[in-house]
Amino acid sequence: MTGIIGKKLGMTRVFDEDGTAIPVTVIEAGPCVVTQVKTKDSDGYEAIQLGFDRVRRKVLNKPRAGHFAKAGLRPHRRLMEFRVENAAGYEVGQEIKADAFEKGQAVDVTGWSKGRGFQGVVKRHGQHGGRETHGNRSHRVPGSIGQSATPARVWKGRKLPGRMGAAKVTVRNLNVVDVDAEKNLVLIRGAVPGANNGFVVLKASRGNAG
Repeated sequence: MTGIIGKKLGMTRVFDEDGTAIPVTVIEAGPCVVTQVKTKDSDGYEAIQLGFDRVRRKVLNKPRAGHFAKAGLRPHRRLMEFRVENAAGYEVGQEIKADAFEKGQAVDVTGWSKGRGFQGVVKRHGQHGGRETHGNRSHRVPGSIGQSATPARVWKGRKLPGRMGAAKVTVRNLNVVDVDAEKNLVLIRGAVPGANNGFVVLKASRGNAG
């Protein structure tokens, strides 16, 4: 299995055999239901569509509700597609659970970072700002941002105030500390993007866990 949809529950710590505390993020990985199977003959490529987090019918719009009705499945809040080498091994209604991952495996976790709204350069880019004493009146402003007559414009890519967060972020090569198949929980070493109860995507990493 290449990936699964989950929910970030929060952070805690576990202890290894030597008594060392390991910070982990607890992720509710599934159960996900296969809602659609795509093959080269029907769609031109091999993929499966997974649904996660059951909801009531009335919270979905008509196209989304009709998609589940056609498949004969209960509605789910999240839908996501995963490429696979051979989709023939999957069928609509099949469940994908946390046991798709194993202890010690390297995974890539994708989440949506917390939205911070409009922020200045100090918080957004980590700039130090101006000094606080000796009559200085420029404390948290960016300062000079360009030239005068030439080129008479601001260069692209300049670090300026603006919207911060609420972006798709992927952290690669995280280590799976433990898997609780009965409760569909996956413990990931370290922090992952997003707020608690936010949706995340776990995929098997091609690299080595660090």
